[in-house]
Amino acid sequence: MTFTEYLKSINACSDAVEWAANKTVEEVVATCHRGDWLLWLASKCDIGLQPLTLAKGHCANTVRHLLKDDRSIKAVDTAIAFGEGRATREELDAAYAAAYAAAYAAAYAAAYAYAAYAAAAADAYYDADAAAAIENRLQAADICRKYIGDLIIQKVNSIINPTQL
Repeated sequence: MTFTEYLKSINACSDAVEWAANKTVEEVVATCHRGDWLLWLASKCDIGLQPLTLAKGHCANTVRHLLKDDRSIKAVDTAIAFGEGRATREELDAAYAAAYAAAYAAAYAAAYAYAAYAAAAADAYYDADAAAAIENRLQAADICRKYIGDLIIQKVNSIINPTQL
């Protein structure tokens, strides 16, 4: 099985499949411009919760300055601590639940207060921050390469070429 065939078999989005066409997993990990794609792939090939959470925590930490609720900040810190073996699964789950509640409350309040012009505001925000979003995806990809790149390569190769390892 080729890497491209593997991506199709796990239902990768068409943009990712097209971008990765005829590349090896090593080439994809080394050159991918989107951290979200690498995190998704790591999740699909099951590299393990602890390293995946470590990478996710560091990716989330890149937007720490945008987090307004202490529960969200604590969730990022707990994710990194869990990934490094300094927090338990129970602590991770509790931090996630608290951050989810904070995000839900903020989203509900924003939707209620700004429903009349939310779409226009979202378009303006996207246009203003498109370059920042692209830069953040690349930064997240670099984080993924650092923390889980080798794990993705090993795991995918064991799936697509099980007899060659």
